[in-house]
Amino acid sequence: MKRTLIALALVAILPISAQASELSYSFVEANYASLDGDYDGWGLRGSIAFNENFYGTASYSNFDVLGFDVGYTDIGLGYHHAISDKADFLTEVAYLNADALGTNIDGYRISAGVRGQLSDNFEGLVKANYQDASSGGGSGDFSGTLGGHFKFNETWGITGEVEFADSDTAYLIGLRARF
Repeated sequence: MKRTLIALALVAILPISAQASELSYSFVEANYASLDGDYDGWGLRGSIAFNENFYGTASYSNFDVLGFDVGYTDIGLGYHHAISDKADFLTEVAYLNADALGTNIDGYRISAGVRGQLSDNFEGLVKANYQDASSGGGSGDFSGTLGGHFKFNETWGITGEVEFADSDTAYLIGLRARF
């Protein structure tokens, strides 16, 4: 949690030099992911803007954990609002489902953060997350997400994210097409 607060403070003081209106909430992405550096996987995710402020999200990831496939689905709704002409505040709620060895675990995720243009070709993202996907009614987990998106042109770019929690750290690198 301390890392999340430090990351939020760093983003607040970084110079942001382009318009938040340049941020696209409509994209598709293919990515490689790693969980704690031990379990590798792949994923697909996307987002589509419904109007000026609302967007939908969906993702699917598949990890090889000790020779078993573990599938993870996340379907949500997001809201963004300009906090300046250079950055957006965003919130998201999502339904989660994990499938491992024929066992389905359902849950939810709530996120809030800031996304903004740091230069003409680079945007940053900082989010605080709470998710509860425990089948036994246990408590959820807080995490923080730091991300970036380097844009080659108006359509193509590379994304990278790190999500860290008390128990796990997930790394992601992907190829994104914006539309």
